[in-house]
Amino acid sequence: MKVLINDTPHELAPNARLPDALQAIQATPPFAVAVNREFVPRSQYPARVLQPDDRIEVIRPVTGG
Repeated sequence: MKVLINDTPHELAPNARLPDALQAIQATPPFAVAVNREFVPRSQYPARVLQPDDRIEVIRPVTGG
Protein backbone atom coordinates (compact mmCIF):
# COMPACT_ATOMS: atom_id res chain seq x y z
CA MET A 1 0.00 0.00 0.00
CA LYS A 2 1.19 3.52 -0.71
CA VAL A 3 1.53 6.14 2.03
CA LEU A 4 3.29 9.49 2.31
CA ILE A 5 5.89 9.85 5.03
CA ASN A 6 7.06 13.45 5.38
CA ASP A 7 5.70 14.12 1.87
CA THR A 8 7.74 11.26 0.35
CA PRO A 9 5.90 8.26 -1.15
CA HIS A 10 6.60 4.89 0.47
CA GLU A 11 5.28 1.41 -0.22
CA LEU A 12 4.29 -0.61 2.85
CA ALA A 13 2.75 -4.04 3.25
CA PRO A 14 -1.05 -4.26 3.49
CA ASN A 15 -2.23 -3.86 7.10
CA ALA A 16 1.03 -2.13 8.05
CA ARG A 17 1.10 -0.40 11.39
CA LEU A 18 2.75 2.84 12.41
CA PRO A 19 6.00 1.17 13.62
CA ASP A 20 6.39 -0.30 10.11
CA ALA A 21 6.34 3.20 8.63
CA LEU A 22 8.84 4.45 11.20
CA GLN A 23 11.14 1.55 10.41
CA ALA A 24 10.87 2.34 6.69
CA ILE A 25 12.51 5.72 7.30
CA GLN A 26 14.78 4.47 10.09
CA ALA A 27 13.36 7.02 12.52
CA THR A 28 15.31 7.44 15.74
CA PRO A 29 13.93 9.21 18.83
CA PRO A 30 13.16 11.86 19.79
CA PHE A 31 10.23 12.54 17.47
CA ALA A 32 6.47 12.97 17.45
CA VAL A 33 4.12 11.48 14.87
CA ALA A 34 0.88 12.63 13.26
CA VAL A 35 -1.23 10.57 10.88
CA ASN A 36 -3.51 12.65 8.67
CA ARG A 37 -2.76 15.66 10.90
CA GLU A 38 -3.83 13.80 14.06
CA PHE A 39 -1.20 13.43 16.80
CA VAL A 40 -0.62 9.79 17.76
CA PRO A 41 0.62 9.14 21.31
CA ARG A 42 3.68 6.88 21.44
CA SER A 43 1.71 4.31 23.47
CA GLN A 44 -0.67 3.90 20.50
CA TYR A 45 1.96 3.36 17.77
CA PRO A 46 1.73 -0.47 17.78
CA ALA A 47 -2.08 -0.42 17.54
CA ARG A 48 -2.31 2.19 14.77
CA VAL A 49 -3.15 0.37 11.54
CA LEU A 50 -2.34 2.43 8.46
CA GLN A 51 -4.60 2.87 5.45
CA PRO A 52 -3.69 3.48 1.80
CA ASP A 53 -2.86 7.13 1.12
CA ASP A 54 -2.34 8.00 4.80
CA ARG A 55 -0.10 11.03 5.36
CA ILE A 56 2.41 10.41 8.13
CA GLU A 57 4.44 13.27 9.54
CA VAL A 58 7.45 12.52 11.72
CA ILE A 59 8.41 15.70 13.53
CA ARG A 60 11.76 16.12 15.24
CA PRO A 61 12.41 18.79 17.88
CA VAL A 62 14.58 21.71 16.85
CA THR A 63 16.88 23.45 19.29
CA GLY A 64 18.60 26.76 19.01
CA GLY A 65 18.02 30.36 19.70
